[in-house]
Amino acid sequence: MTPIRVVCKNTLTLSLSQNSDQMVNVNHRTAFDAAMVKEQMGIAREKMEQYKSMAEFLGGKRATGDNVIQYFNEVFGAPAKEKVDNVIPFTSRNSKLAFENLDVQPGAEFAQGTWWTAFNSVTNMTDHLQGRSNDGRLVSSWYGRNRKVKLNALDKALEYADAA
Repeated sequence: MTPIRVVCKNTLTLSLSQNSDQMVNVNHRTAFDAAMVKEQMGIAREKMEQYKSMAEFLGGKRATGDNVIQYFNEVFGAPAKEKVDNVIPFTSRNSKLAFENLDVQPGAEFAQGTWWTAFNSVTNMTDHLQGRSNDGRLVSSWYGRNRKVKLNALDKALEYADAA
């Protein structure tokens, strides 16, 4: 789901290569069906409202240090089995990097110390820090492994926020 309108041939080619009944496609050679477009746009509006509700929920729930480390461990690798010296250890380089970027990522000041910031640390890493090239990051973020990581990260953030 994206609110981005297709404006160039590259984006059009990419969007048409996806099989989906959830996209608005208006052919200018046929009769315009306003009811169909309104229905499809309503679906998009509903999805954006759901996302807004999730973002507000996550932004309103405080996240503690141990829970955030456990969250990153679950998202990027195996969760830690036990504390070492009363601290949960990082189980992967990515979980440690996500934690280190928590307060310095773009937009971190808007919901500091919340599950929204923790979730955005994951999306910032997958979209901007991981991978060897911009194209590789983009493809992985939209269609590959990192897409799944972000979906899992959202589900886990909602679980942790619900328990907070």
